[in-house]
Amino acid sequence: MSRRDSKVHFFPISADKADDELEITTVCYRPEGLEQLEAQTNFTKQELQILYRGFKNECPSGVVNEETFKHIYAQFFPHGDARTYAHYLFNAFDTTNNGSIKFKDFVLGLSILLRGTLTEKLEWTFHLYDINKDGYINREVREHF
Repeated sequence: MSRRDSKVHFFPISADKADDELEITTVCYRPEGLEQLEAQTNFTKQELQILYRGFKNECPSGVVNEETFKHIYAQFFPHGDARTYAHYLFNAFDTTNNGSIKFKDFVLGLSILLRGTLTEKLEWTFHLYDINKDGYINREVREHF
């Protein structure tokens, strides 16, 4: 797999366009502690820069609330109503339970989902489905999803 094939694009950015932007311009948005995020995730510095640019493009304030998250998520699933699932997905990314997702929250979760170990992915998924945070996934969970 080439480096170009391993790029991660959460927001709709073509690989060629992203490459061109990186070659032509200096990265406009650079999250504080980029090296720290690189050490905490399974993303390269270049991938983090691309992800951050997409995040800031969709959420200029640098923070996404639940309604904005649902709107963005719905763009990936235009057929049907994904609001309920997006609500639980938002809660899984909102690890501080403050009603917002910062770039760090987003990229840490995305790193696990896309490149984490099997154990990390299972733990993250369990957290997603443990909707009442009691350490169990009950039958009622199926009704929510």
